[in-house]
Amino acid sequence: MAPPANRRSGFSRRAQYSSFFSYAAGVIALLVGLVLVVVSVMHPDAFSTLRSAAADVTEPVGQTTAAGRATTRGVVASVTGFFTSGREHARLERELAEAKVRLVEAQATASENRRLKSLLDLRETDPVAVAFSRLTSSTGASARRFATIGVGRDRGVVKGMPVRSATGLVGRVLEVGASSARVLLITDTDSLVPIRRAKDGVPAFAHGYGDGTIRVRLINLGINPLKKGDVMVTSGSGGLYRPGTPMAIVTEVLRDGAIARVLSNPSDTDFVMVEKVWAPPLPPPHVAQPGEQ
Repeated sequence: MAPPANRRSGFSRRAQYSSFFSYAAGVIALLVGLVLVVVSVMHPDAFSTLRSAAADVTEPVGQTTAAGRATTRGVVASVTGFFTSGREHARLERELAEAKVRLVEAQATASENRRLKSLLDLRETDPVAVAFSRLTSSTGASARRFATIGVGRDRGVVKGMPVRSATGLVGRVLEVGASSARVLLITDTDSLVPIRRAKDGVPAFAHGYGDGTIRVRLINLGINPLKKGDVMVTSGSGGLYRPGTPMAIVTEVLRDGAIARVLSNPSDTDFVMVEKVWAPPLPPPHVAQPGEQ
């Protein structure tokens, strides 16, 4: 005779225990998940140690993956250049892009020097690199934009240090592990960087949009002087980022600012440099004049 279609666990103590433990495990898992969600919302830094440890564990794999990605991209670029206009044309394009960045840096530095000499007669010192590293990974499909680099406390990296590439500013160190660090990209919604227009020093703030671009917000409201193609560099206001670092190019002008494309795209960046936190030079001490009290 065929077994009944509706079997109940009431006649089997083993089945009763199995059902009970299954329900209990599900309820416990649900409670633990809710607690973790509440903790992550109320205290975002609570799991920074675990994230740093996980980044340290996966850092060797990230280094290997990044190296393979760079090799594949180089092969594709060589094949594409061969079928379009040859390797020489591709090399000249890379040199031209680097020359444009160097020109922007030179213009920004010259403008900064003129302003400092005319106002405060101060002298800007050269930045000192802390470490060089490969950018092993970065988020590309999320409102939060982070990256991971292959240096940490073992190379003297600390929280808050700026990170840049050969083409411009990348972000700042957010969390530091033993041999890796987490970087907050300038395109993240929590990133806010004081900037200015390279050619004349129009002040503004760069706020991450979370979609790979930044929003340029002018400090002085009124007639918007920005134009497409304007290069924005860091201003150095408030410290942290040294002035004159290339950052973005304006692609769309708005009523109170603009939308800009970052110069250093993490998806195309292989190596980065971690810099010391920049601090504005202190004014010279006041010398009391005869008759002053």
